[in-house]
Amino acid sequence: MDPDVLFVDHGDVATSAGTGAGIDLCLHLVRSDHGAAYAAQIARRMVLPPHREGSQLQYAAQPAPARADESLAPLLDWATSHLDTRLTLNHLAERAGLSSRTLARRFTGQLGTSPGQWVLGQRLDAARILLEQTDLPVEAIATRGGLASAVNLRRRFRRHLGTTPGAYRRAFGET
Repeated sequence: MDPDVLFVDHGDVATSAGTGAGIDLCLHLVRSDHGAAYAAQIARRMVLPPHREGSQLQYAAQPAPARADESLAPLLDWATSHLDTRLTLNHLAERAGLSSRTLARRFTGQLGTSPGQWVLGQRLDAARILLEQTDLPVEAIATRGGLASAVNLRRRFRRHLGTTPGAYRRAFGET
């Protein structure tokens, strides 16, 4: 027995410290048998971090907000596929055929956040996926995600996830 760990896996015997740690152990076993990407997919569906170590922040995907009204759905789909471009409030409003104020109100009402925060969240989620599934350099990931530079990606990652892109990749990458 090791009272300082969440779970122990000795290969033929695996034990956990309780219910929550039991889930961590199950994800560990899935990760060992089927890979990090599959374990991360399961964890996200359960709204859990794919791998938990002591005091690290929870890296669970944000729960999906209530379904956006159909009036915003095409804009959200378009913006998600254009994260590498400049997505200002004015640009999004023009794309949606709305005033900036109307678009901001609809975002807040339907998604519970501002357009800028929504775009940033999408960019960070895209960066997380690239860190998990590719070996692209951080600079390339920042560019693809519309975060302009590795410095900006690192700063935003630290502020929003409490870690660096490199540490995140080491913990959750497929390699």
